[in-house]
Amino acid sequence: MTWHETERAWLSDALRAADPHDPTLCRGWQARHLAAHLVLREHPVAAAGAVRGGLAAATERLAGTAADADGYAALVDRVARPPARWSPLAWAGDAVNVSEYFIHHEDLRRGDGPVPPRDLPDELVEVLWAQLVRMAPLRLRRLPVGTVLVRDDGRRAAVRSPRSGHGSVVLRGDVGELVLAVSGRLQAADVRLVGADDDVAAVRELLTGP
Repeated sequence: MTWHETERAWLSDALRAADPHDPTLCRGWQARHLAAHLVLREHPVAAAGAVRGGLAAATERLAGTAADADGYAALVDRVARPPARWSPLAWAGDAVNVSEYFIHHEDLRRGDGPVPPRDLPDELVEVLWAQLVRMAPLRLRRLPVGTVLVRDDGRRAAVRSPRSGHGSVVLRGDVGELVLAVSGRLQAADVRLVGADDDVAAVRELLTGP
């Protein structure tokens, strides 16, 4: 199996073990909304209905079918099924799916408060790191502050240079925690920030979700 297939299976198992009304890190979303989002993201036939009323309304409608145990189980079964081979998300494979599934898995795990990080295989850690280093410059483009990501094993990547008048902030933590922080979930990630107070505050403002 590829890593995105493996992480999909882990995420599906976590959804099956959850109650449809369990909280997540995504504002206003319960486990059933997260499952609905994943189905709409991956299955074009389902997503076509999102054109009417917008994606948020489509997510709410689909989540509404999963408020009871049977409806929720059926929706999670759809999450567990990969998209059709002709879907762009099927072609993209690990490139766009590994981080997506990892982040949403943690959205579910951490929705009700802090939990210990998962013990990830080394190969998956390296895939997540490579994707993080590619993703971070775009995610941090509005920051005037320079940003350096430092893994707990000492490897580092400077992903943004500071603008005039600003310094750099170091974000240090395990790779999975750094992925969550840069995705806007800093409040739920075990990441240490080091830098001038104003620069650290700017990073926190951008990366802390509601």
